[in-house]
Amino acid sequence: MEQDSSNINTIKNAWIKFIHGMQDKLCDALEAEDGKGKFESDKWVRAGGGGGDTRIITNGNVFEKGGVNTSVVYGEVTDMMRQQLGIDAAEWWASGISLVLHPGNPMVPTIHLNYRMFELYNSDGSLADRWFGGGTDLTPYYLFEEDAINFHLQHKQACDLSDSEFYPAFKTTCDNYFVNTHRGNERRGIGGIFYDHKNETEGKNASFWMELAKNCAESFLLSYIPIVNKRKDFSFTPGQKTWQEIRRGRYVEFNLLHDRGTIFGLKTNGRTESILMSLPPTVRFEYDHHPEKNSEEEKLIKVLFQPKDWLNIDEKSDNEAWAKSVNTC
Repeated sequence: MEQDSSNINTIKNAWIKFIHGMQDKLCDALEAEDGKGKFESDKWVRAGGGGGDTRIITNGNVFEKGGVNTSVVYGEVTDMMRQQLGIDAAEWWASGISLVLHPGNPMVPTIHLNYRMFELYNSDGSLADRWFGGGTDLTPYYLFEEDAINFHLQHKQACDLSDSEFYPAFKTTCDNYFVNTHRGNERRGIGGIFYDHKNETEGKNASFWMELAKNCAESFLLSYIPIVNKRKDFSFTPGQKTWQEIRRGRYVEFNLLHDRGTIFGLKTNGRTESILMSLPPTVRFEYDHHPEKNSEEEKLIKVLFQPKDWLNIDEKSDNEAWAKSVNTC
C-alpha cells in the first residue's frame, strides 16, 4: 500500500478536520435541543502519543449524561497488541469521533455513534494498512416503531448515497455486533448501521470512505434529534424509570464485556475517563428480572431477541412522510 508521506498527511488532515467540525456541529444541535445543559470541554494529552477533546454534558433538561469526543492518538505496536488484537506492524495511528447520550426521560432512547480511521506503518515509516469503520445504534427503553423506522430510513438514505448495498449489509452487521451473548443473544437495542475494517479498493479510496462517514454522521441530526423533540416532554412513572435503569445495566454489560472499541482503548493505554464516558450515570442490576407479560417492557424485549426489518413493515408509508418533513426542516 505505497503512498508518499504528503498524501498520507493530506488524508489524515482531511479526516481530522471532519471530526472536529462534526463535533462542534453535534454539540451545538444537542445544546439547542436540551435548552439547559452545556458541553464542557476536557482536552487531554495521551502519554504514548496524541490526545483528544472530551466534551461532556450532565444534568440537562433532556440529557442526564452524554459525551461527544474526538481523538487523534498514535504509538508503537506492542507485543500485547500483536497477540491480543492481531496487529502486525511497527506503529499505529487512530482518529475518530464518538458520541453517547443517556437521556433522563425513559421515553427518549440512548444513542451511540462512532466513526474512525486507523493506519498502520512499517518499520521504515511507510503505510502498511489503512481502514475505516463506524456506525450508530439506537437503544430505546420503550418502543415507538415510528422512531425506529425513521432512524433506519435516514441511515439507509445516507448509505445509499455511496452504495445501495451498504445499508442492508451494515444493518445486519449491527444487529449481530451489539449483542449480549451471555444473555442468550439479547441485542443492546434496535440496531442501526455498523461497518468495520473497510480498506481502500478500486473505486473506493479514502475519500469515498470519508464521504460515507460524513453522510452517516450528518444523519444523526435527521434521525435522532426529531425523536428527542417528540419524546422529551412525555410523562413517566417511577416504575418506568426503574425499567430504564435495568436496561442501562445491560448497556454497561455490553460495553465492558464485548465492545471492541472499549477493549482496544483500554489495552492501548487510552484515557480511561474518555473511554468510559459511555457508561450511564445510574443503573440497576436486579436478580433474574423479567418484565410483566404483555407489557410495554415485554414488547421491547421481544424485539431485542428478534431483530426487525424496520423498513418493510406496515408503518413504513406514514413514516416516510414524516422523514420527508424532517428533511425539509
